[in-house]
Amino acid sequence: MTKSFDPGTLADIVRRPIVTEKATLLLEDNQYTFEVAPKATKPEIKAAIEMLFDVKVTGVSTINPPRKQRRFGRFTGYKPTYKRAVVTLASGDTITLFPDV
Repeated sequence: MTKSFDPGTLADIVRRPIVTEKATLLLEDNQYTFEVAPKATKPEIKAAIEMLFDVKVTGVSTINPPRKQRRFGRFTGYKPTYKRAVVTLASGDTITLFPDV
């Protein structure tokens, strides 16, 4: 049974793709890394990726990295928290992260 989600809120879940060395190596296994909203669940992330990019998602892994402490002059603060999602696509599906202009 699939749960239906509001398309307006699904577009707000995926914030940006993460392009790092590790994320680039995962592209060979048809896995894409995105920064998502911290309160997003795996079914919501799956529905958002399938709706935004018109692909079939076979798996979603999420990571909540610890927030990092930073100094602002004599004051200490924290960087904002975020959630990272590694999305595995079905074979044959791809996402164009850098469209040709």
